[in-house]
Amino acid sequence: MNQVPQNRYWCFGLLAASALAWDLISKAWVFAELGYPKRVSDWSYSMPLLWGQFSMQLTTWFNQGALFGIGQGLGWLFAVLSIGAAAGIVYCLFIRGQATSWWLTVTLALILAGALGNLYDRLYLHGCVDPASGKPLPGVRDFLQCDIPLVGYEWPFHFYLIERFNWPVFNFADMYLVVGAIMLTLYSLFAPAPRGQTSAAPVGTAPPMPSAIGA
Repeated sequence: MNQVPQNRYWCFGLLAASALAWDLISKAWVFAELGYPKRVSDWSYSMPLLWGQFSMQLTTWFNQGALFGIGQGLGWLFAVLSIGAAAGIVYCLFIRGQATSWWLTVTLALILAGALGNLYDRLYLHGCVDPASGKPLPGVRDFLQCDIPLVGYEWPFHFYLIERFNWPVFNFADMYLVVGAIMLTLYSLFAPAPRGQTSAAPVGTAPPMPSAIGA
């Protein structure tokens, strides 16, 4: 097992903690300022981008599924997966010694922050209730709403340009998960083989990691 340098613990802990804090603070601030659910900010931003338009505004929304609204109504399942992913990340980094890699340390710190940020909401720790009925409003608090240019597809071979696609509402935890997944993919493709590795393992193979899809 590889010996993990002390600075990896500090890097992982500080990055994960600060990213998690920003996610929770931003959610609390936006929902306190705008109210909920489905309240839209007066502020917005728009600019031309590629073949279309990019725009952003704040919209309070409760997502009872996973990333980008996948699996609505299965929040309990994604909460369990998030707990498993968090435990797997700590095991891989500090028990198996994968934290010797700076890239993996940063990558998994982001994924952990994203998983814990959304897990906080799935466990209903935000305490939000419907102002009219007083009933609990379970789900992950999302508030970033964007329109982006996109390429559409129709079967069998027809591609077309979309000037403004309404992207599902998301939060900073979702951003951490997406960036972490991209970084993990790049690591698996381009990371050099560890010293002394035999040909049985392909070059650049990433260590087994828990899935962050439901985080």
